[in-house]
Amino acid sequence: MSLIPDVSIDLYRAVTGFAASTPDWVRSLVEFGTDAGLFVFGAFFLVLFWRARDRAPLTLATALAVPLAVVGGYAVSEALKLVLQEERPCRAVAGAAAITHCPEVGDWSFPSNHATLAAGSAFALAFVWRRTAWWLLPLAVLMAGSRVFLGVHYPHDVLAGFLLGALLAPALVALVVRVLAPVLARRLQSRPRTSPAS
Repeated sequence: MSLIPDVSIDLYRAVTGFAASTPDWVRSLVEFGTDAGLFVFGAFFLVLFWRARDRAPLTLATALAVPLAVVGGYAVSEALKLVLQEERPCRAVAGAAAITHCPEVGDWSFPSNHATLAAGSAFALAFVWRRTAWWLLPLAVLMAGSRVFLGVHYPHDVLAGFLLGALLAPALVALVVRVLAPVLARRLQSRPRTSPAS
């Protein structure tokens, strides 16, 4: 007996059926954007670090904590996939209209790593740099939704991955900052001071 909710299968069929009816350029744009968005988040990580590079240890620790928290969320997502081992809908749903290639066998479906990374990145950045929320939260929603559009995830995979990233990343940022800030402070204090040239 399948453990996949019927509503998720029905919604998957509806979304992929719609996706198959869209013009080629729309499908190509979504396929490009599903991964390109990760580079946008990466660029924000670099900007955050650049802004913090010469500031107090707490600020620097916060900038470093954001990508570390996202990696932590991804690791939890991947561990869940290995335990739950839900088959991809592009193989499990008869007549599935996947736009992109179906990931290989053993690359499990639940939860969506893309959704976890997108939500984790957006929420972690918004947690420490609130103005980015206006740009990055909609991007995270689009990236997560693209996984169903492309036919490689069920809607419940994406929803679970999104919630996992959204809830876990800010908590991990706070945890990493608590650990990292004192370490950076000690390192900066122990750094030898150079005397001005005479």
